[in-house]
Amino acid sequence: MSTGPEADTGPVRDAYGRRAAEYADQLGTMASVHPADVHLVTTWASGRGGPLLDAGCGPGHWTGYLADRGLDVVGLDQVPAFVEHARRSHPGARYDLGSVDALPYDDEHFAGVLAWYSLIHHDPTSIGRPLWEAARVLRPGAGLLIGFFTGDRVEPFGHAVTTAYRWPPGALAAEVRAAGFTVVETHTRTAGAPRPRPHGALLAVR
Repeated sequence: MSTGPEADTGPVRDAYGRRAAEYADQLGTMASVHPADVHLVTTWASGRGGPLLDAGCGPGHWTGYLADRGLDVVGLDQVPAFVEHARRSHPGARYDLGSVDALPYDDEHFAGVLAWYSLIHHDPTSIGRPLWEAARVLRPGAGLLIGFFTGDRVEPFGHAVTTAYRWPPGALAAEVRAAGFTVVETHTRTAGAPRPRPHGALLAVR
């Protein structure tokens, strides 16, 4: 089965690179994370029982938070400025430079992959690539947790940094299943002011 084309991540990488300091300042700490998301990710990660990958970790706050809780976790991002910031801000955690479309890790290495809003810039023709890569590096029975923006249909929207995509939970679940996972849970919530933005989370097992 085809994994689909690899996304052209260069423009996304460059867009985040130009605004890395601003992004890290506004969204690069756990103070910016919704309490429901903290509970969900913490509970999921604590139950993995092995090494975790924070795929597309951005400024590294989730990786640092999980490492501070004693979990074996590595953060990965394709934006050099994010990796540099993460290493400075969370010296107790490990961060690697690389793309979610070509993970630099061995097959079946991880017990869990967290992709928290790191796949939002993949369009429907390229979303399969990072999902298949996650399946490749996960052990049988290991878990995947995806955070994403929800909508009534798959459609692009004007994200603050560069174009992103909304996904109906069912449509994203179909892509996840096609990559070899069993979807076990989906969650949705709507943020409040200044503008509602529906959020989703999907948990799956390889």
